[in-house]
Amino acid sequence: MAFAIKAEIPDPRAKAFSLVAQKTMYGGKHIAEGDTVFVFASENEGGQGLIARGVVSSAKAMAKKRGIARQTPRVSVAIRRTALAKRSLGRSELKRFSDWNDGQPQTELNFKFYRQERTRSSASRTRPPSSSANSSSSATLPVPPSAANSP
Repeated sequence: MAFAIKAEIPDPRAKAFSLVAQKTMYGGKHIAEGDTVFVFASENEGGQGLIARGVVSSAKAMAKKRGIARQTPRVSVAIRRTALAKRSLGRSELKRFSDWNDGQPQTELNFKFYRQERTRSSASRTRPPSSSANSSSSATLPVPPSAANSP
């Protein structure tokens, strides 16, 4: 399965990313070794959007804390970079994709990453976009299949 993750990435050209205790959404808690990941450097943290594609080299679900009724699942992942992005795909490129019902992978990414203006990662059962560091507000998303063919 393909996933997308948006987090604070201190070195966008690193050959590997280590993301600790990332919040998950849309099935991101199911990320596993061998899954494809599209890495987005959070623009809220000074990044530029899509920076790379990689493969999960390890994934570990974090235990929920006792006594807290509602918790977002968290996962720590290590990602080995397999490709750098060939073109920009960030907030400014995705902004025009705002018809939430058009079914395009760019619209799904715009909705999941930028509509609420928070850093997050997720997994998606849709197509991947065509075109690390800790962050307590990051999340992991699955990516649409049609988007999996880029960077």
